[in-house]
Amino acid sequence: MLTPRYIMIGGFLGAGKTTSMLKAAEHFSNKGLKVGLISNDQSQGLVDTSVLSSSGFATEEIAGGCFCCRFASLVQASENLDRQARPDVYLAEPVGSCTDLVSTVVYPLEQMYGDRYSIAPLSVLVDPIRAQRFLGLLAGKTFSPKVNYIYGKQLEEADLIVVNKKELLDEQSLDRLLKTLSERYPKSEVLAASARNSEGLTEWFSLLETSQNKNRPTMDVDYEVYAQGEALLGWVNMSWTISGPEFDGNRMLVELLESIHDRLGGHPQISIAHLKGTIVPDQGNDLAVANLVREDGQVEQAYALVEGLSQGELTVNLRAEADPQVLSKAVEESLQKSCQEFRLSATEIHSSAFRPLPPTPTHRLLR
Repeated sequence: MLTPRYIMIGGFLGAGKTTSMLKAAEHFSNKGLKVGLISNDQSQGLVDTSVLSSSGFATEEIAGGCFCCRFASLVQASENLDRQARPDVYLAEPVGSCTDLVSTVVYPLEQMYGDRYSIAPLSVLVDPIRAQRFLGLLAGKTFSPKVNYIYGKQLEEADLIVVNKKELLDEQSLDRLLKTLSERYPKSEVLAASARNSEGLTEWFSLLETSQNKNRPTMDVDYEVYAQGEALLGWVNMSWTISGPEFDGNRMLVELLESIHDRLGGHPQISIAHLKGTIVPDQGNDLAVANLVREDGQVEQAYALVEGLSQGELTVNLRAEADPQVLSKAVEESLQKSCQEFRLSATEIHSSAFRPLPPTPTHRLLR
């Protein structure tokens, strides 16, 4: 690989982008290539950055807006990684509520920095349950039309649609989902994989390494509807220093997220996109990570601490179609409950609860 490869792995909130990006990083690293990672969010205090940083790969975080609105920051992050690690592969994960990435990120990178990077096809990951509901293949709660507008536009611009977590579906349901996606989005190549189980990744990573993006005409996007859709989403990022007598951080984290989920479950108008949390002990390199996707999902633990702890940093990220103040109240009340149960004190490090601002891309190139 002579020219460094620039790979964006997009998809809606909860599609499994971070896990997939780490699997891709391991794949390229095992081939002897140096890898740099870029995380992205509307605010600071990211669970994803903690997870990526703990992996040992050079990592940069862009906060305060999506890549399209922080294009200069994206370029600067790439240059920072170049100084740190001189990557052969850059893996970038855009905000899960953003779309129109081809015209606002891919094409500008090609036009202005095409001599510096080889741009890979844009991958868009989907959670199979949410995708089935969006396509009308499965009954169940889904987002409102304006949020679903963003979801649909993400699929429309994808070079590669990757149905992640394929283990959640039986063979017949998976085949029907793949067929429907192929029919609905004929310009995209549709794949099935499981980042968690490392299934179906070889074909996808091979395409990321060797294929080019499809250079399609610019996708039509109604930026007013796009902005209205993002504004329906509540965004909560919170982090604390927690301390007390030695406690089981794994149980504390899972029970905390379950409590948040229970408090929000009584609100019929709330649709959870993604709830995730981490605990990082103040000593060592250990890490606990748990998450929940969809309001009818269950809390799952991706990484577990190997022993108890008495002090560490707790981070919670919550994304849902809901009032952010309602979301933050649920998080705070659940934390108070956990602190009482585990006899902990919590000192706030960072707290933000908001709705994303309208997208204002730095560049939007028409083709």
